[in-house]
Amino acid sequence: MATYLITGIAGFIGSNLAQELVRRGETVRGFDNFETGKRENLSGLERTIEFREIDLLDAEGVGEMCQGADYVLHQAALASVPRSVADPLKSHQANINGTLNLLLAAREAKVKRVIYAASSSAYGDTPTLPKQESMPPNPISPYAVQKLTGELYLNSFYSVYGLETVSLRYFNIFGPRQDPSSQYSGVLARFISQMLSGEICTIFGDGEQSRDFTYVENAVNANLLACAAPAEKVCGKVFNVATGDRYSLNETFRMLAGIIGYSEKPHYAKARTGDVKHSLADVSRAREAFGYEPTVNFEEGLRRTVEWYKHALAPASH
Repeated sequence: MATYLITGIAGFIGSNLAQELVRRGETVRGFDNFETGKRENLSGLERTIEFREIDLLDAEGVGEMCQGADYVLHQAALASVPRSVADPLKSHQANINGTLNLLLAAREAKVKRVIYAASSSAYGDTPTLPKQESMPPNPISPYAVQKLTGELYLNSFYSVYGLETVSLRYFNIFGPRQDPSSQYSGVLARFISQMLSGEICTIFGDGEQSRDFTYVENAVNANLLACAAPAEKVCGKVFNVATGDRYSLNETFRMLAGIIGYSEKPHYAKARTGDVKHSLADVSRAREAFGYEPTVNFEEGLRRTVEWYKHALAPASH
């Protein structure tokens, strides 16, 4: 049995990772500052995990949490392109300084391996599809620059200090526990919550922008496979985590409307600054290196997510 430390454990992906590791009988600890994470995401896990409320910038606290950990799953971030455009300094401090803090602590504690939640935003808006890890990065938004910097730091710590590191470039992860109430939340979380409450959905731009939407269970599996893979196959490297399929926002809207039984038309608004037009991943590198396969496809992921939100958004009296 190994000990896993999850940064941002009360977040959307962090809490899904915690749930799966607990289910597997692993020892789980984590921390969160609740900037974007939610206490209710840890509901039912409190007795089975060790939790502390600390910030990534708290070097001493992060150092203590790393002691005795085998694997660090670094999910904590201020994860949003629009947020980074609005306040680049704050997201820089969390995403770059916080990541460096964690790497220093992990090196000091001699953890076995750090798995990093990198981002497909590193590819930028290059027209070439699908995105392959060998392509030169072209980040547009401050968030994309920050997440790419994190990758470079991880690679450096492997090369220079021998700390085993793996970067997983997430493509539009969605699923249960994603916060629909934030203006920065993922488009699917917003669409689903708006449709369920009978509100009009807003699509920014013409809706023809497409995404490789990836159900969260696929990202959880990728993290755990990357922990177990041979060092020579994965360490100091970057891997796409996605499904290898893409859907436009207009198609996605129609699919969700069909699942939910929603009949309103969407409202179209001006495209958002820093947004990428199309996103599609080649996942063959992850498949070859650590046996990654997307196990939940887009439509099945949508159905599961809608079911979760139906319960989560239902009035407590029901």
